[in-house]
Amino acid sequence: MEKLYKLAEYFKAIETTSEHKGYFCSVGEALAIAILGTFCGLKNTKQIHQWASNARISEFLSEKFGIKKVPCYYWLLSLLGLINPKSLNECFIKWVESLLPEGVEGYTVSFDEKTVRSTGKMANYKSPLHIVSAHIAELGLTFGQEAVCDKSNEIPAVRELIAVLNFEGCMVVAYALNCQKETAKAIVKQKADYLLNVKDNREGLKEEIETYVQDEDLRKEMDTAETIEKNRERIERRIAFTTPNTGWIYNGNAWVNRKRQIEPPLYRRGSI
Repeated sequence: MEKLYKLAEYFKAIETTSEHKGYFCSVGEALAIAILGTFCGLKNTKQIHQWASNARISEFLSEKFGIKKVPCYYWLLSLLGLINPKSLNECFIKWVESLLPEGVEGYTVSFDEKTVRSTGKMANYKSPLHIVSAHIAELGLTFGQEAVCDKSNEIPAVRELIAVLNFEGCMVVAYALNCQKETAKAIVKQKADYLLNVKDNREGLKEEIETYVQDEDLRKEMDTAETIEKNRERIERRIAFTTPNTGWIYNGNAWVNRKRQIEPPLYRRGSI
């Protein structure tokens, strides 16, 4: 909890797009107010300002976070508008890292992409805004985010996040778009493991895996996990198969840190 109270300190070094002088509230303090407001489920700056201006909340912010005075709505909006997005991301990541028990070792970090639906109808945006996020699954925390203008920029955005986040000792999970050899290299460079989804964008690899898994004799040698759950009106059954035998993958050495073993004798490449 003490680390949470130091929230404003992590944003003292945040960069702005222009100079800010002559006002009692710093950009870091304005940002801390905004973050705390979102923690309370508030959805916009107006709601956050109304919340922060409450006498009891203002006293709480002063006592626990060192924010002596809440700015007026106009100044809060203006201060937030000065923030350099890249600098915000860097400071935010450092703050989130400070909240983790002992780093991310042993955790699962998953990448996800969401489209900000409201931007699709805004004249200032040529296309909807997409946000690529890295989540720590076990803790329910967003580790870092990167905004992209369109889906074609998601792959480099994920690699940029990987380059600045501390992934050492964790498992990085990403959706099929990021099933890329260069992305795997970037993850391993950060001393982490990867689990990448394979779909039609890797048609040859997908076909090899399907052929291998559908072989009944080979499947007997695999580890298996099964879950059955009810989703609305339907029953969903999921079965996962895992194997350390990956020597049969064509050009498999290109996937860094892939565990290679002797090709099983029952597997026939000609059957693909």
